[in-house]
Amino acid sequence: MVLTGRWVLLVAVGALPAALVPALVHAGGGGSGWLPWAGVLGWAVVVVGLTALDLLLAGSPRSLSVRREETGPVRLGERTAVPLVVENTGARRVRGALRDAWGPSAGVVVPAAGRHRFDAPPGERRRLVTELEPVRRGDREVAAVVVRSRGPLGVAARQRTLPVPGRVRVLPPFSSRRHLPAALERLRTLDGSASVQVRGQGTEFDSLREWVDGDDARSVDWRATARRGSLVVRTWRPERDRRVLVVLDTSRTSAARIGDAPRLDAAMDAALLLAAVAATAGDRVDLLAADRTVRAAVTSQRPPALMPALVQAMAPLEPALVEADWPALVAQVRRRMPHRGLLVLLTPLEPAAEAGLLPVLSSLTALHAVVVASVADPALDAMASERGEGGAAGRQRPGGPGRRRAPDAADAYTAAAAERTRLERAALTALVRRTGAVVVDADPDLLPSRLADAYLSLKAAGRL
Repeated sequence: MVLTGRWVLLVAVGALPAALVPALVHAGGGGSGWLPWAGVLGWAVVVVGLTALDLLLAGSPRSLSVRREETGPVRLGERTAVPLVVENTGARRVRGALRDAWGPSAGVVVPAAGRHRFDAPPGERRRLVTELEPVRRGDREVAAVVVRSRGPLGVAARQRTLPVPGRVRVLPPFSSRRHLPAALERLRTLDGSASVQVRGQGTEFDSLREWVDGDDARSVDWRATARRGSLVVRTWRPERDRRVLVVLDTSRTSAARIGDAPRLDAAMDAALLLAAVAATAGDRVDLLAADRTVRAAVTSQRPPALMPALVQAMAPLEPALVEADWPALVAQVRRRMPHRGLLVLLTPLEPAAEAGLLPVLSSLTALHAVVVASVADPALDAMASERGEGGAAGRQRPGGPGRRRAPDAADAYTAAAAERTRLERAALTALVRRTGAVVVDADPDLLPSRLADAYLSLKAAGRL
């Protein structure tokens, strides 16, 4: 049972006259001292009777059948509709409210707090739609709905919680797709779709064509020239069907927040852009997300199924608060890619990597072309620059606007700590490069495009 605002108003409106009228009668000499209490008790009996009558006349929530329609995945930042079908299987009309109780991260937009009002006559159905705009990636779930059936007087309601589970998968937003046209244009130039042809180690023969000014003399095919009687050159294109394995580090270092999102989300965005470019180039792209155990894997997928499979595998991933087991990861890499290919390690270049990643990196670069991509924190540069600027973002002196206060000890320590972190990352980057790996270390907004550029540069150089 639930008491409504009308019940409170009913009690307030009736209790005051019930107490005052007998009191006035008694003041005039026409009553005794128990009359005020009799008035209050009499009105309480009326209220209880009206409440019981309203509950008896209210439709039973048990007569409602509620089912949830299937909802597809939605990208983070986009809206989706989650419909509920409410059917009244009883013999009495049910009026009231239904709350689709999603969590805060589901981002209920319409109606407010997921509260629907409905009126379902016997044997009829009502379709109630909740609009969500999720604020977090992953599986957003709801276990039940709460139904409240009001009586005709509106002073009380019958309430019941119905088990109606539901789930909406929120996919990574793939914000870096804005860089895809530029990357594909460079790929077309590299692949010979534009007027430029390439030749070098690791490229394969494409076709023969007539000589034009500017062609490399080493590309002349003398046998074809002798047959045709005119200069003929060979054109080349980068090798296709290469193996690309993207490894996402989901250990504790990927949980650090860069801006408003974990570092892992920025790494996913870079992985999606790289996969889109590599798949267009004709290469085979696989994904492995792991720390001490394998969290997700995508293998043997080709366009157009590749990108949906990747976002579906990445969506539920969350950083695990454990250290990465790099020897186990190396074993997984060798099992999944026994022959030469491109190995992309999306892992933070933190001090923990020096003890875990560096000892095994040489064994990987001996067999594969390795790219180590790390999400940098732009806040480090801002903190390091505070040392000579008197604090963060121009903090002002109390003396007046526009006057920055002098740096204090806290500013100096903050700037020193940030500078030390930058130096440690630079030293670790140099050690990684000595193993033969390519390092891409950039802010979240720049990492996807720079990783795609590194892939295209390796492909142009024939190193895959």
